[in-house]
Amino acid sequence: MRILITGGAGFIGSNLALHLRGVLADAEIVCMDNLYRSGSELNIPRLRAANIRFQHGDIRQTGDFPPGAFDFLIECSAEPSVLAGQDGSPEYLFHTNVTGAFHCLEAARRMGARLIFLSTSRVYPIAALENHGWEEKEGRFAWLDQGTPGISSRGVSEDAPLTGARSLYGFTKLAAEQMIEEYRETYGLKAVVNRCGVVAGPWQFGKVDQGVIALWVMAHVFGRKLAYIGYGGGGKQVRDVLHVADLCDLIADQVTRFDSWEGWLGNVAGGLENSVSLRELTALCQEVTGAKIEISSNAETRPSDLRLFIADCTRLFARTSWRPRRDVLYLVEDTFAWVKANSDDLLRLA
Repeated sequence: MRILITGGAGFIGSNLALHLRGVLADAEIVCMDNLYRSGSELNIPRLRAANIRFQHGDIRQTGDFPPGAFDFLIECSAEPSVLAGQDGSPEYLFHTNVTGAFHCLEAARRMGARLIFLSTSRVYPIAALENHGWEEKEGRFAWLDQGTPGISSRGVSEDAPLTGARSLYGFTKLAAEQMIEEYRETYGLKAVVNRCGVVAGPWQFGKVDQGVIALWVMAHVFGRKLAYIGYGGGGKQVRDVLHVADLCDLIADQVTRFDSWEGWLGNVAGGLENSVSLRELTALCQEVTGAKIEISSNAETRPSDLRLFIADCTRLFARTSWRPRRDVLYLVEDTFAWVKANSDDLLRLA
């Protein structure tokens, strides 16, 4: 079996490559990455030590894809920040997430590869999520059951309408999803699309706009300042989170039993049981690291932000026995252990 992972030196791509090496010992795995994200270069020695070939390449350039036939193309590359393009410079976002997705589809068609595509929960429109009824609890916001199509106290299902703005980032990923559907219809492409929520864990180099768990843990370890931004500045915004190892378990199943997954498009996330507010995350970080740091408050809400996002994975759970096995506390503990073990490299990236 030959597997090409684009974005293969990134957070999810590198973890997935190493996980698949353990599952498919004889597979040829190639990881292609442009190393745009600071810290991704630290993953190359890990890949090579596992007999995984790294190829420097950019999905925006058709000539960068490796030659030959592949059984799978797993598309993990993207500009992942919801704030991308809002500074008035959307070129990298669009060429990576839209043009790059087109090039991946063409590469999969040329190689005869089956496609597994990582999309995002940010394809759901902002207005519908923000206007759905909510209540304020002691440590978090929570959605109410109010009859909004596709949204309930359990989260957002695939039945939620897709009409409306969702951020430039969310649009690019939805555009890629729609391209995949056209390739499936026109060319018979075999594909799986996972709409991922917040994915976290070791080897994520967190920033303010992406990678909140790692950002929060590293701030506690290194004594950096943080801020609760938006929605009154109380830190009650909520996201569901999924440990990257749980995601890798699912994708490995999709690779090894692809015929039973072909055509799947849906939510893959931690769900309500694995959700956390920023305020709750702070308490967990204090418990795990033993450190307490300064956290300021800024009441002004940033563009494209969300008070709440929790994915309803009922449709996923109906077709598989897979469930997230690692809870939020474990996620913080695992990330903390990784930060402590790699503190010198992480401090150099700051």
